[in-house]
Amino acid sequence: MAILNPERAEIHQILNKAKRIAVVGLSDNPERTSYQISERMQQEGYTIIPVNPKIDEVLGEKAVASLADIEGHVDIVDIFRRSEFLPALAEEFDAIDADVFWAQSGISDETAYVFLKERGYTVIMDRCIMVEYLLSGKG
Repeated sequence: MAILNPERAEIHQILNKAKRIAVVGLSDNPERTSYQISERMQQEGYTIIPVNPKIDEVLGEKAVASLADIEGHVDIVDIFRRSEFLPALAEEFDAIDADVFWAQSGISDETAYVFLKERGYTVIMDRCIMVEYLLSGKG
């Protein structure tokens, strides 16, 4: 099965509706792409939930070790981990029942995609959330 992302209009609707973004692999290093993109999304009004067991806090938000440690609903799980981690992350995602599984540019995995689509989830892979946000005309 080929990985098919939603149409851009649907992606823009997702970004308009979303409030809370869990960022898996968010680094506390300001030089890292995950930090820069998360900081920008935070500046645009999204609540960022850092998911990284190696840090305590980033961007003024307390980090959690895993998706299971997040309290409350998550609109988007944005992933900055290598593609080989996606199948395990897809299972974690399924357990918390978030709305959208989003793998950043250069990150995709067909097994994770099929697993999530079979369960009815919205899946976006190999797309930058900040680029999509800017293309939506909001940024």
